[in-house]
Amino acid sequence: MTEILVIRHGETDWNVDKRLQGHTDIGLNQAGQRQAQALARSLENEQLDAIFASDLQRARDTAQAVADVQDLPVQIEVALRERCYGGFEGLRHVEIEQRYPLDFAAWRARAPDVRYPAGERIAETMREFSARAVGAVTALARQAAARGQQRIAVVTHGGVLECLHRWSQRTSFAVERDFDIFNASINRMRWDGEHLHLTQWGDVRHLNAAVLDEVDR
Repeated sequence: MTEILVIRHGETDWNVDKRLQGHTDIGLNQAGQRQAQALARSLENEQLDAIFASDLQRARDTAQAVADVQDLPVQIEVALRERCYGGFEGLRHVEIEQRYPLDFAAWRARAPDVRYPAGERIAETMREFSARAVGAVTALARQAAARGQQRIAVVTHGGVLECLHRWSQRTSFAVERDFDIFNASINRMRWDGEHLHLTQWGDVRHLNAAVLDEVDR
């Protein structure tokens, strides 16, 4: 089996402010940069065969810290991006609730086929996003297995991690989330050729300070 280390990017100021990022390209804050360095040090004795990242800066920079230690390039995969939230992006959670109360309720309920109001971009439904996210990671897993690679790292976003956890555990969108999604966390999965199996989730032992799970359950 190929091991997939699925890693969430380090902290950003928008994470701290509970401001929805989506496709908006926000960089790491100082805490996020420190988290990325701690993450890299924690993996320096594990041999990675490849490192992949979303094209958004917060994921790229987290991946680059790991790549520098591993002496590997970061391979960019646009399909690893966070969900596009349309008109929600740039707003704090409380602002979304005030401005779009019905859509906010659908978001909190994880209604799979609701499309939120458009902003600069057209929002993805939860079902569309999950298909993209899971498809991207399983494609990388198949590619790694075909190349005989034992372990790869995928640096991505909280929403992608949620989709992977639900898909691997066969949990529907409607079920309330009962697992954490930490910044700079290491989440381990194994690919058997058809499915991803969860082996470890939410490992943040490499971080000295408490980390933020701002993705509301």
